[in-house]
Amino acid sequence: MERVVITGMGVITPLGNTVDSFWNRLIKGESGISSIDTFDTSRHKSQIAGLVRDFDADEMFGRKEARRMDRFCQFAVAAAEQAWEDSGLSLEQIDRERMSVYVGSGVGGIQTLFDQAGLIRDRGPERVSPTLVPMMISNMAAAMISIKYGAMGASVSPVTACSIGNTAIGEAFRLIRLGGTDIVFAGGAEAAVTEIALASFGNATALSTRNEEPARASRPFDAGRDGFVIAEGAGILILESLSHALSRNARIYAEVIGYGASSDAYHVVATHPEGHGAYLALKLALKEAGIAPEDVNVISAHATSTELGDRSETLAIKKLFGDHAYRIPITANKSMTGHMLGAASAVEAVALAKSLQQNIIPPTMNLELKDPECDLDYVPNEAREAKLNIGLSNSFGFGGHNAVIALKSFE
Repeated sequence: MERVVITGMGVITPLGNTVDSFWNRLIKGESGISSIDTFDTSRHKSQIAGLVRDFDADEMFGRKEARRMDRFCQFAVAAAEQAWEDSGLSLEQIDRERMSVYVGSGVGGIQTLFDQAGLIRDRGPERVSPTLVPMMISNMAAAMISIKYGAMGASVSPVTACSIGNTAIGEAFRLIRLGGTDIVFAGGAEAAVTEIALASFGNATALSTRNEEPARASRPFDAGRDGFVIAEGAGILILESLSHALSRNARIYAEVIGYGASSDAYHVVATHPEGHGAYLALKLALKEAGIAPEDVNVISAHATSTELGDRSETLAIKKLFGDHAYRIPITANKSMTGHMLGAASAVEAVALAKSLQQNIIPPTMNLELKDPECDLDYVPNEAREAKLNIGLSNSFGFGGHNAVIALKSFE
């Protein structure tokens, strides 16, 4: 089987719109969460989010092209452009029939749909845009990337809620391993910081209402956590077969060595209270990677800052790793970015690859009051230097979707 490596990365995030700006702020423990100023939140329970700033789609794509893409799609294409440039690939030197795209979104063009629903209600069906459907549907990010780069291999848009990024990376990893393609754009994008999504999540009491302290609102594993902070962004990685990467002397960030996917088979929104599905995905990722629990040096946690979710993830880690669980540093990026939903785990995969490359573990911020049920080493409030070789990234989504990827330093 082919080995699979990461050769390019791109992000659009609340912490910055390049990998370097995102990573530098992440390891400094800076927050990208602020009060929402893009629409009126006065009647909303939660009024804070991880917003992407300084993103000018008109300047990036041209006004005409930008208007044909929902914000989530703009994020995806922008991150893909970064990843492509970073990879050093050349369209003139590859087989486009052996290049694929695995990029998903949880809710797709929700703002476009919201806007057009208002038009049909207020002004009638004649005013609805003919571009509504192609702007709204979740697969359009994958389609636009495929069209832009002429990628004629499989174009797939996984929809597994908040585990989309890891699902895309994991399934792309398996496709390359089996020889089905040479290159894959893999990741996720989301732009759901909208009135309707904020209202729904807020009415479900899923969101933090620490509105007066935005930077301190997302606090995974802390006893005072009161819900997640919604965020937006995109993460795209370029995966290549090792043989293809070596043939062009590519720079390699890390190797993808395993993937585990499972279902809680329990509830439409609540995670399994004992973390059984998460445990199974972790177990399967280690099995495919051919590694023992003791080989894992760091875990990037899903850790959304919800009471049940953080506790059940902790239980899953303890169940699989036993006493070794207390010796594994665990980082929670969402304490700084907020929860980017379908984009979250792709961005977190970028952060994990950077961790393995630079031997630095980003902190879990706002961890101030110990929760006796969350008693592992969460790298509280300050980044840590450590010799790293193998890391896991956890990602879990509504409906009980679980996806875990294993990355390894490449030498």
